[in-house]
Amino acid sequence: MQTLSQALKQAETNGVAVGHFNVSDLVLIRAVFEAARSLNLPVIVGASEGERAFMGVRQVASLVRSLREEYDFPIFLNADHTHSLRGALDAAAAGFDSVVFDLSRLPLEENIRQTRAAVEALKTARPDFLVEGEIGDIGSGSEIHDAAPDLKKGLTAPREAKQFVEETHIDVLAPAVGNMHGMLKSMAAGDTKKRLDIERIRAIKAETGIFMTLHGASGTDDGDLRAAIAAGMNIVHINTELRLAWRRGLDTALSDQPSEIVPYHILPPVVASIQRVVASRLALFNSAGARAEGASAR
Repeated sequence: MQTLSQALKQAETNGVAVGHFNVSDLVLIRAVFEAARSLNLPVIVGASEGERAFMGVRQVASLVRSLREEYDFPIFLNADHTHSLRGALDAAAAGFDSVVFDLSRLPLEENIRQTRAAVEALKTARPDFLVEGEIGDIGSGSEIHDAAPDLKKGLTAPREAKQFVEETHIDVLAPAVGNMHGMLKSMAAGDTKKRLDIERIRAIKAETGIFMTLHGASGTDDGDLRAAIAAGMNIVHINTELRLAWRRGLDTALSDQPSEIVPYHILPPVVASIQRVVASRLALFNSAGARAEGASAR
């Protein structure tokens, strides 16, 4: 079975990215898995601290592992935005493939110190466990926001990224390059899109030479996503778009079946709603034009 590290290396070689989709229930897990399997593409499911608290750390790990083993399919599990070493160690022990050890709200030097210690502890516990670190400010909360923060103040500087990577020995870097957690109301309505600093992505990749993750990609311009992948992004996170699809699918299902009380009769349209979003995003992240578009932007 392919490892997550191998999947990322293959994606980088091919000039594409592995899709990462957050889950918080069986409906989301099933939709992500079925979409990835229908396209025969590797996929990462992520569970933040809140999502893990709701589902259970060992429970979600067991479910994903059962899908991987039964179908012999490269579905991987990430402990998204984990803010404590204890939480990261619990995820490693449960069988997660990776963790986002996120201390980005701390000053850079303190972030480096604690992340380096976490990498040492996690690699001692599980040498194959991938550790992602984050610097810069991309906001918080995969929700619908009334207004956006001033993201220009928290953009990641390429030289700081190089220092962070060299001193922490992380496997994956999550920088701030115009991305933002959550979506504005105008983005949810389809009226506006997030725009990324492609040149900054390219510069950070050149300085670090490391796998990179684009967090907060929901609502981002498709062309910017292709260019970001070509410039060096290896993983792209989608969460808010799935939550919107979950809610809209449920609203439609309840409206169409107002008297239905059987969950497995109500929920299939919700799975289908989410599956359409995941499939479209996976197709975009793995499009052959990603590398070409990024090269033309140079």
